[in-house]
Amino acid sequence: MVLSQLNLQNFRSYAKKTFEFSPATTLIVGPNTAGKTNILEAIMMTATGKSFRADSDREAIAWGSDVGRIGAEIAPPEVAPIKSGLPGPEQLKLEMVLTVGEVQGQKAPLKKYLVNGVARRQVDFVGNLRAVLFWPEHLELVTDSPSLRRKYLDSVLVQVDREYRRNLYSYERGLRQRNRLLDMINEGKADRRQLLFWNQLLIRTGNYLTDKRTEFIEFINNYFSSDESSRNREVSRNSSRLHSNNIIEYDKSVISESRLEQYKEEEVAAKATLVGPHRDDFVISKFSISNSQFSLKDQKMIELSIYGSRGEQRLAILWLKLAELSFIEQQTGERPILLLDDIFSELDEEHRRLVLDVVGKQQTIITSAEDNVVNLLEKKRLDHTIIRL
Repeated sequence: MVLSQLNLQNFRSYAKKTFEFSPATTLIVGPNTAGKTNILEAIMMTATGKSFRADSDREAIAWGSDVGRIGAEIAPPEVAPIKSGLPGPEQLKLEMVLTVGEVQGQKAPLKKYLVNGVARRQVDFVGNLRAVLFWPEHLELVTDSPSLRRKYLDSVLVQVDREYRRNLYSYERGLRQRNRLLDMINEGKADRRQLLFWNQLLIRTGNYLTDKRTEFIEFINNYFSSDESSRNREVSRNSSRLHSNNIIEYDKSVISESRLEQYKEEEVAAKATLVGPHRDDFVISKFSISNSQFSLKDQKMIELSIYGSRGEQRLAILWLKLAELSFIEQQTGERPILLLDDIFSELDEEHRRLVLDVVGKQQTIITSAEDNVVNLLEKKRLDHTIIRL
C-alpha cells in the first residue's frame, strides 16, 4: 500500500495542511523548525497509534486547541497517487482524532480511531499502514533508558501482529490494575489472594510479548548472516561488513508464577510489579574480534553504549533499520514506507550511498534542511517529487 495523502488539522505547527506524496520518493525540504519532523510523526502515529516523540499523544495537539486530527489516504501502488475524495473499493481513509480530554467543556476520549469513517478500536486501526522511521535521535536506542528500547520493539511488532497488539494492550491494562492492587495490599486495604486473576492475565499475555520480541531480535541477528539475505541484500555487497560486527542481546524479564512468588514481598513494598516484559531491555553490542573462524561464543561482546564511538552507534542503528524493513516485509508480504528524517547530514558519503541503495525499493519520504539531497537523488536516478516548506 502507498500513502497518497496526509491531512493535518491542529497538529503540532499545522493549523490545516494537506500533503500529497509520490508512490516512489518524496523529498520534503525546509529550514529547521519548519515542521518537517511533524509530518513524519503524524505518519508514524497512523502506523503505530502512538507518538514516537511525546510521552503523551495530547502533546501533539496544536497549542490552544482542544482537538487535533490526522487523516491518511492509502491506495494500492498501481493507482497512487490519487486525489482527495471518497475512498474507492481498494482505498483506505484512516483518521486519528486527538483531544485533551475535554472538547467545548464536555468530557471526550483522548483518542478516537476511524477507518473509512467508521470508529474502530486501536487494535483494529493499527496495522493498516506500516512504516519504518530513521531519525538522528534513534541513537538514543543505544545510549538511553530501557523504556525507549521497549517502546521501539512494540512500535515494530504492533504493525505486523494483531495478536501482539491485543496482548500488549491487555498486558498494559492488567499491569496498571495489578500495581493498584499492590498499593492497596501495602496499605492493608486488599488481600493478596486478589492478585490471582491479574497474575494469570499478565503471565498469559506477557509470555506472548516475550516470545514475539525474541523472534524479532533473532531475526535481526540472523538476517545479514544468512545465505538468503546475501542473495537478497538490502544494500550493496561491499556493505556486508557493516552488519557482521553487531548483535543485539535480549535481556528478557520472564514472568511466571514462580518468579511472582519469588518477589511477592518486594512487590508489595515497592507497590509495583517487578517482573515481566515491562522490565525488558536489550543491548546493542559489537564483536571484539571479527575473524570469521571464531564462533559467536568465542567472541567477546562489547556494549556500544559504553565503548562504541558515535560513528559505530550510528552505523548500528542503520543496520537495525535495514533489518526492520526486511522483517516487516517478511511478516506482511509488503514493503513498509521508509521515513528518513534529515539523516543525510549525519552520514558520511559511504553511508549515504548505502541508504540510497534502499530508497528506491519502496515508497520513501525524506526530510532535509539542505537542497543537496536533491543532487543525491538525481545522481542515483531515483524518481522523486519535492515538497518545499
